[in-house]
Amino acid sequence: MGQRAVALCADLADEAQVRRLVPDCIAALGHIECVVNNASLFDKDTAPTFGYEKWLNMAAINVGAPLALAWALHETIPDAARDDETLRGSIINVLDQKLYNMNPDYLSYTLTKAALQAATVTLAQALAPKLRVVAVAPGLTLRSGEQTDERFADAHRRTPLARASTPADVVDAVCYLADARGVTGATLRVDGGQHRVPSPRDVMFMTGA
Repeated sequence: MGQRAVALCADLADEAQVRRLVPDCIAALGHIECVVNNASLFDKDTAPTFGYEKWLNMAAINVGAPLALAWALHETIPDAARDDETLRGSIINVLDQKLYNMNPDYLSYTLTKAALQAATVTLAQALAPKLRVVAVAPGLTLRSGEQTDERFADAHRRTPLARASTPADVVDAVCYLADARGVTGATLRVDGGQHRVPSPRDVMFMTGA
């Protein structure tokens, strides 16, 4: 409580607008030490319905924007951070448990999240020691699309812990990673063990037995 916040607007498919976000935020708040890349498109497609236009737009927003924001933040971190870890920053990418429990639904979305997972590892090397780059992979957290409350509740229970992730779980994981100075290039799975329950379809389409 008592923290200052500002709202900034940008089209994440527009590289120029994305690259302005970090300096605009610094101008408004004076300092940034962490960027959480949570915004993404989640449009339905499969291999037979795959199309370049949807893929390119989704790739720009789900992968290109996080990469541009990471580099923009890196440019603001002083060289002194190489020797003083209190001056360093962090990037936290939000992935998806389905990267560890694959199914053919939401093909373009899945491919972009896989690319962002690879970017997490490579950027952790490329941007160190000024920036740590880590990720969170939530499970089913909020009702999506045409999913009913009943189907959401049923799918949410189908994990080893009898519950997937909640918004509070994801926030807790992000806060931990933001402060974990000894962690980089890693992904924290926060899904109640959902990635351990194989499913031939996306959880969006799961129904009761």
